[in-house]
Amino acid sequence: MKITIYTDGGARGNPGPAAIGVVIKKEGQTLKKYFQFIGEATNNQAEYEAVIFALKKVKLLFGRKKAKTMALEVYTDSELMARQLNHQYKIKEEDLQPLFLKV
Repeated sequence: MKITIYTDGGARGNPGPAAIGVVIKKEGQTLKKYFQFIGEATNNQAEYEAVIFALKKVKLLFGRKKAKTMALEVYTDSELMARQLNHQYKIKEEDLQPLFLKV
C-alpha cells in the first residue's frame, strides 16, 4: 500500500502568524485533509511542521506498526526542506535542526 502526502506551510511576515495544510491520499483517493494555525513561525519552520503533522496523522490513521511498513511519498513546494531531508543541503539554521530530527 502506498500513501501519498501533500504538505504546505507558510508564514505571514516570516516570521509571523503561520499555518500548515496537509492532504493524505491512499492509492489516489483522498483520505483526509487538514489545515491548522501553528502560531508564530518562519516559512521554513511551517514547512517542516506540516510534514511532522502529516506523519503523525498517518501513524494515527493506520496505527504505529502498519505505518512503519508503508510506502510513503511526500510532496512539498519547499525546495530547501526537500533537499535537506534528502541530504543534498546542509541544515545551517539552528531552529530547523530539531525539526529535521523529528521528521
